[in-house]
Amino acid sequence: MATATQGSELISSENVEGTAVYDPSGNKIGQIDHLMIDKVSGVVRYAVMTFGGFLGIGEGEHPLPWKAFKYDTNLGGYVTNVSAEQLKNAPEYSDQSWKDRDWETRLHQHFGSRPYWEEGASGRGTDQTAGF
Repeated sequence: MATATQGSELISSENVEGTAVYDPSGNKIGQIDHLMIDKVSGVVRYAVMTFGGFLGIGEGEHPLPWKAFKYDTNLGGYVTNVSAEQLKNAPEYSDQSWKDRDWETRLHQHFGSRPYWEEGASGRGTDQTAGF
């Protein structure tokens, strides 16, 4: 089976998973584990990233709003203004959290981002909070 060919503005999801995530100073703070995509619109809503730990011990996994990431071609990875402390103190989640709008609201409040459901029909509005 063939894999998707990437264009200059597109990236295959198989190439997003495992991509490094950096803070604004260029320090690696984690990597993308997987994406959460809106079934109806097809828009990526969250990236679940792993961070911290040594050899998998103490490693955390947290979703962040997709708009918290910007791709940096020089680093070959994503940059976020989210701090390691914010990740450590983020609302805990489980597979059931995705069905809980209150949890999503707390998550967006924690990271200072505007919830996608408040952005209009497409959910593609610009977010001016938290440096996103």
